Amino acid sequence: MATDLGELLVPYMPTIRVPRTGDRVFKSECAFSYDSPESEGGLYVCMNTFLGFGREHVERHYHKTGQSVYMHLKRHLLFKNISFAFFPEDLELNRDFNGVDYEYEDEAKLVIFPDHFEIPLPNIEELPALVSEIVSCDAVLNASSPYKKQEADSWEEEIQVSKHARSLRQQENGVRIPPSGWKCAKCEMRENLWLNLTDGSVLCGKWFFDGSGGNGHALEHYKETNFPLAVKLDTITPDGADIYSFDEEEAVLDPHISEHLLHFGIDMLQMQRVYNDVQPCVSDWEVIQESSLKLKPVYGSGYTGIKNLGNSCYLSTTMQVLFSIPEFQRAYVGNLQRIFDYSPLDPTQDFSTQMWVFLSWNVIIMLNLSCFFILYNCNQQQRGISPKMFKALVSKGHPEFSSDRQQDAHEFFLHLINLVERNSSGSENPGDVFRFLVEERVQCCQTQKVRYTQRVDYLMQLPVPLEAASNREELIAYESKRKEAEENMRPPPEPVRARIPFTACLQAFTEPENVPDFWSSALQAKSAGVKTSRFASFPEYMVMQIKKFTFGVDWVPKKLDVSVDVPDFLDLNRLRATGLQTGEAELPDLTPPIVIPEDTRAPEIDESSVMQLAEMGFPLEACRKAVYYTGNMGAEMAFNWIIAHMEEPDFAEPLAIPSYMEPDLPSPSFPTISALDNQPPEESISILTSMGFPRHHTIQALKATNNNLERALDWIFTHPDCEDESEAMSDTADTEPNNNSFSNANAHSDSSLSPDQDLSSPRVRDGPGRYELFAFISHMGSSTMSGHYVCHIKKEGRWLIYNDHKVCLSERPPKDLGYMYFYRRLSSC
Repeated sequence: MATDLGELLVPYMPTIRVPRTGDRVFKSECAFSYDSPESEGGLYVCMNTFLGFGREHVERHYHKTGQSVYMHLKRHLLFKNISFAFFPEDLELNRDFNGVDYEYEDEAKLVIFPDHFEIPLPNIEELPALVSEIVSCDAVLNASSPYKKQEADSWEEEIQVSKHARSLRQQENGVRIPPSGWKCAKCEMRENLWLNLTDGSVLCGKWFFDGSGGNGHALEHYKETNFPLAVKLDTITPDGADIYSFDEEEAVLDPHISEHLLHFGIDMLQMQRVYNDVQPCVSDWEVIQESSLKLKPVYGSGYTGIKNLGNSCYLSTTMQVLFSIPEFQRAYVGNLQRIFDYSPLDPTQDFSTQMWVFLSWNVIIMLNLSCFFILYNCNQQQRGISPKMFKALVSKGHPEFSSDRQQDAHEFFLHLINLVERNSSGSENPGDVFRFLVEERVQCCQTQKVRYTQRVDYLMQLPVPLEAASNREELIAYESKRKEAEENMRPPPEPVRARIPFTACLQAFTEPENVPDFWSSALQAKSAGVKTSRFASFPEYMVMQIKKFTFGVDWVPKKLDVSVDVPDFLDLNRLRATGLQTGEAELPDLTPPIVIPEDTRAPEIDESSVMQLAEMGFPLEACRKAVYYTGNMGAEMAFNWIIAHMEEPDFAEPLAIPSYMEPDLPSPSFPTISALDNQPPEESISILTSMGFPRHHTIQALKATNNNLERALDWIFTHPDCEDESEAMSDTADTEPNNNSFSNANAHSDSSLSPDQDLSSPRVRDGPGRYELFAFISHMGSSTMSGHYVCHIKKEGRWLIYNDHKVCLSERPPKDLGYMYFYRRLSSC
């Protein structure tokens, strides 16, 4: 027997592997469906790639790859002392069998294709020693989950506690840091800002490869004061923050960071309490989930729920809404054989394949019992699918979505649209249905001259004007009672929810807003400016977010408890942009002058990297330029810059930086900037061109992404058709800060379009601005980092509620308590 089995396996030995460290073994789900060992056909694990396949897909994998040996895993559900008086409705498919004695029985065997010859386990031990050593089934059966986060590499240096943390003395200077609106105290930069933990100074850091910039004022402050510790402002969370020690010259830990931040009005402990407060208002919970009503479950195509993997409801609700849109269905539902044939060898890492898998849900689930089958449709309990593979893919590399913490559905929506665009090159992009153009009109208050620009966006953010509440008197009375109860240590009164008219939100949205630090090209100086925003195009689907989440003055994140009477039908035509009007004078197309810092010392350059390059035979001045333009990122990065710029005429010329020169002395490397020569920073261009991208293409990418290197790199990959365009066709950059009144989604925008571009481009589906509500996502809880999401979707004329794995007919859709609203254009406009 053992000899026969050995002879059968010997021809396939070269194709069989033993899982090593780093190999991911998918022994619990199929790469093309949600089949598992508990499914009727079980799961087949390839003994070479360790991918799992359901019965329907394993044959395709064999024909595509020629891999013949698979481990077949099956899990049987066995009931003890079961009688024929036991009916299907007594079972709950979540494995909570009331009063029923049951157990699992696991079965594993090797299967050789195409003849389906089976070798039951543990008979594998009876094989000859050489064969059993190679065919190590235990390594597959005992492999950990492929979704388990890998431990940090052993060589990675652990961040140490700063020697200054315990003895840090903070000045009693009355400084309080607001939760927003930060800028460098010396150069007014608004990015890469650091809070000095001794005196509360907010100053900019140095320039980094990721696109965050700075003039090094935080470091200069340390050299002047010897105040050693600083915290990066936009990294403060309830779990900690990024802290740097200028004295120790490295990132450090501060065990007393909460106390040090509290000194400047940032209460991390209070933030932690609010983030962990997962019990929202009981009335919210009941109303939004309709938990007080007996809801009727529904089944069938499009009515499958999604299991909560632990704080993953933000993903589930977003995907349920997107997959109810026909354009997404057309893009990702196709011929199964074609999907299989064109998928890569590892389909778990292919976005389009996993989108198809997620959408092609298996509606009927069968459990193989000894006496009968239980159909999913026959049971009044719902099980749902488990999107582990999909979540692992779409969150890969993202610091927040890859965690197990609750996230913001609005941010995930933008993240997913970005992934859809990246992976739609050469094919239909369903994300086009959300894209629209925003026209921004900026007016100089002194000269009355205007400038019109356009940008791309994907959703509309509506502010919540609390002062417009229709029950304002009731709110004032409640607040008075609440304060009185707090002072007298009595229980608080019943909360009162603010009722905000939708028309007031829309009016607040259209109001002009002040432009901070507006530089008027007409006056050649800073002036007062106002900005208004209108729709230059209307999308096929309008996504609207109610801005319920904000920060208090004490940095505590809070959610506005409001009810907004959002309409079923929406007409936005009156917000259509008009462009330059008769009698309006345009602001001159000039850029602000270069700001020369007070410190005229030469830029810091890593001389060790310079010498490494010079020893290779390159000119010394060229080496200095290479190290400077690559941000002191090391000799290897600088070497790539040298290779990319060797043919330039000024390659060996001395380094000349505009900010360290007299303003009236133009440099041959940096000509005076004019309206027709509004170039991004040369160092950013150099880094991208050193990666092999054409210079004019990198300039377009940087201008389209506000000189953000990371976003520019994404832009290059998603705009390959722009490579042959002329450098002169790139847009003129705005001179004002991009204070987005529509939404902060412009950080995900793929371009910054100029007013004279063709709006009939297929990338913008313009049309009338009349819409009908078909879905909304609601949030329960006090913060985006806690609570729960559900969504309501209108299908076939009836509203349904999707609450994790449960899908039911909605009796009272709570439209006034939603967070994100989805409208489709009315076809009868």
